[in-house]
Order: sequence, then structure tokens, then C-alpha cells
Amino acid sequence: GKSATGKDHIYNSLLCDQQLGLKPFVIYTTRPMRSGETEGVEYHFTDEDGLALLEKEGKVVEKRSYRTIQGIWHYFTVDDEAVDLTENTYLVMGTLASFRKLRSYYGKETVIPLYVQTDDAIRLERAMKREKKQARPDYEEMCRRFLADSRDFSKEKLSRTGIFEIFENNGRLEECISLIRDRIKEEQVESV
Repeated sequence: GKSATGKDHIYNSLLCDQQLGLKPFVIYTTRPMRSGETEGVEYHFTDEDGLALLEKEGKVVEKRSYRTIQGIWHYFTVDDEAVDLTENTYLVMGTLASFRKLRSYYGKETVIPLYVQTDDAIRLERAMKREKKQARPDYEEMCRRFLADSRDFSKEKLSRTGIFEIFENNGRLEECISLIRDRIKEEQVESV
């Protein structure tokens, strides 16, 4: 989903649900670590040289690059042997482009989309609150990201990607989490 839809909270709630037994699928980024983030939890943080080395080794599955106010930031998935699909079920956050590439790499029957949507006014409020908490708030970048999400997650692009099931998070967070939890359980039963 777009930024400030509650993805982090939903993601963490689902990971903590022992019934689901999900493992985190941690992607990599070259962007600076935000206040409150931990290496290996939200992301694996690296720099341009680290990315270049992983690309040279052929370990980068997919990569997205964004021109930000602070320069180009890359977000990417690495096949670093930490993922074992024969033993575990993983939860990962990403964009439509990353979803398509992960689905192509791991298989259509393996990668299932869970799209979270929030009203834009609520998203903007949440984004402002989050940015205010940063040591050095960057409102220009926050606005760029907000507007880019409107293009990146348009209805047309969702439809072309084959994402039709949408989970609304407009103030009823626990209800949204419950619906997603039920959807994951349904998928787990089907795959047994």
C-alpha cells in the first residue's frame, strides 16, 4: 500500500500472531535509517558500494530506485539464503513493481498480494505526525513520497497487476488486521 496506510503496524501485528507463524522478509535499502528503526528489522541498511557488490554477485532479485530530495535511494530484495520457502511462510512489504518481480522470481502460487488502502486525508495526517517525530523532519521529501504514491498505486496499475482485493484501514485498524489475518489463514489452508 501507499505510505502512511498503517502497513508497519499491520505488518508487526501479523508477525506477532503465533497462529499464523509468519517470518519477516527483510528487504535492503540505501536510504538513511530513520529514528526508531533497527538494522535487520525494518530494512537491511547499506550504501551504494554494498548494493554494487550484491549486484555483482547476482544476488539482487529486484530493485526500485527513487530520486528524492536527498539523492537517489534504492530499495531491493536480495536472495541471501535467509529465505527458505520449504520451511517458512514470509511477510514482505513492497511496491507493485516489487510484487510483480517477487511473484515472477518465487512463483505466482507462492507470492500473494495483501493490499492496504487508507483515505488520502488520513494518510497525510499520519505522514505529518511521523515526520514531526524525526530528528530532522524532511517535509519536502514526505510530500514527494505522498504524491508519488498516488501515481504508483493508481487503480489502473493495481488492476493491471491483478490486485483486486483491498483491505481498508480508515480508522478501524483492528478490523483491518482481522480481515487480513483471515485471508492469510485461508491461503495457508489452501496450500496444505
